[in-house]
Amino acid sequence: MKRSEINKALDWAKELLETNNIKLPPFGYWTLEDWKSKSDSLKTIKEVMLGWDITDYGMDKFEELGAVLFTLRNGSLTDSSVGTPYAEKLIILKDGQRLPNHYHASKTEDIINKGGGVLAIKLYNSLDNGSVDYNSKVQVDMDGVNYTVEAGEEIHIKPGDSITLRPYMYHLFWAKEGAGDLICGEVSSINDDNIDNYNAEDVLRFSTVEEDEAILHPLCNEYKGVLND
Repeated sequence: MKRSEINKALDWAKELLETNNIKLPPFGYWTLEDWKSKSDSLKTIKEVMLGWDITDYGMDKFEELGAVLFTLRNGSLTDSSVGTPYAEKLIILKDGQRLPNHYHASKTEDIINKGGGVLAIKLYNSLDNGSVDYNSKVQVDMDGVNYTVEAGEEIHIKPGDSITLRPYMYHLFWAKEGAGDLICGEVSSINDDNIDNYNAEDVLRFSTVEEDEAILHPLCNEYKGVLND
């Protein structure tokens, strides 16, 4: 992605959050100069990758496949003294925009429709070899109630509603077309995006950035390089 595209997406996301009265912690608004001036005191933020995360999954189709994410809280799978024993994110999607079909091996997560449009989601079990099971029915909890759904059945999560996604459960979700831009909350066990994303599609978790203008806010996967640590 071009840095100009990232900056544009950041401004759009902040405006959508503000419209829905959702505030970020202070580091969500820091400039690059703020980050550099505070760098020595940001061990936890940098280690557990709090902050902004924008990706087109290496496909250069951001309006179709991609997301703006913001991690508010997280911990470490290897060091319990760092961060928190749980994670919290915001996932911000344009109307029609989707994430790839994927599962996590260690993370259990609740995805909550926080406002805007409708969250559409398809679920699949995984086979022993890690591939998608396109046939078997899926057991899933939504707001504490257990349901049995068909593989690939389209489920709609309306504002205020949530769905629980357990390890090895493939999930493909998007902002339902025509329903508007969408803000999702994610509350989960500890999140590690470097090792715990298993995609059914040939995608990259983090984008390569083409620098065509100044950085508005550094992304969580580029602290080391951008802050010269």
